[in-house]
Amino acid sequence: MSDVAEYPAPASGAMATEAEAASWLRRRNFWDWSQADQVALDAWLEAALEHRVAYWRLKAALERTERLGALRGAGAGQGARGRLWIVLARVAAGFAAVAALGVASAFYLLQPEQTIYATAVGGHKTIHLSDGSEVELNTATVVRVAAGARELWLDKGEAYFRIKHDAARPFTVMVAGHRVTDLGTKFLIRNVSDRLEVALIEGRVQLDTPDGRMREPLLLAPGDVAVARRNILYVEKKSDKALASATAWRHGIVVFNNTTLADAASEFNRYNARKIVIADPATAQLTIDGKFRSNDIEDFTHLAQTVFALQVRTQRNQIVISR
Repeated sequence: MSDVAEYPAPASGAMATEAEAASWLRRRNFWDWSQADQVALDAWLEAALEHRVAYWRLKAALERTERLGALRGAGAGQGARGRLWIVLARVAAGFAAVAALGVASAFYLLQPEQTIYATAVGGHKTIHLSDGSEVELNTATVVRVAAGARELWLDKGEAYFRIKHDAARPFTVMVAGHRVTDLGTKFLIRNVSDRLEVALIEGRVQLDTPDGRMREPLLLAPGDVAVARRNILYVEKKSDKALASATAWRHGIVVFNNTTLADAASEFNRYNARKIVIADPATAQLTIDGKFRSNDIEDFTHLAQTVFALQVRTQRNQIVISR
């Protein structure tokens, strides 16, 4: 598969954003999709909040009509691809028709049954739900909340949940093909880089899959962290200290405990437009401990220079660390 990606042509204006989002969805579902494509899509999504909202709203509209699933089942032929493009074009045209009314009006008119909340890279937002529950969104996170129902979709990123328990109306989170059901709970969900983590802080949650892939629901106890990656699901037990470190982002902090420089750089890159690049495998495997402000790249690079005697070079929008 080629590393050279063909991307949607740049467009300007609110009405063009939906067309770009439709083009990305078409490529993502029916064209050959490479790592270069994914990097380009991520860059487009991070470039503007309007991009993320248009993309996830269009994706949600297709999912609700169930047309996307039907077309996938029909195969990957040209006919199926053509029919999907018609659906995408029609939905995107509906978005464009109301774009002139303004972003807030468009959101209300197009999908009154759902509200999308999104954060930029380095962003943080707390959502106060009508039932008294609260959801904190971490960097580059997108969620959809159903109006009048205790249901939320975590499409991308990380969120901390403080849910007001109601046994008659359980609160559910749909994420990466899984369903998390509140049983009186504080919990953390992270959906990043094809890895899903559900960490239970307090109370209980039930984890299952709506399509029945999991034979039995998984009940988590406080300290349990369920990890799903590809076709593997397992549960780790974490200490209170480890869970506190995992939720330190709520206070603008990242915590490293015997963490490799590669993993630390990856974590910093979630919060910052300037990206840290570890230039060689030996340097990548060095380990560090400590607490940092999530936006304080300079403190991290200073540590790399003083503790490990590493070289730090700035190249355009990258900071390269090497021996």
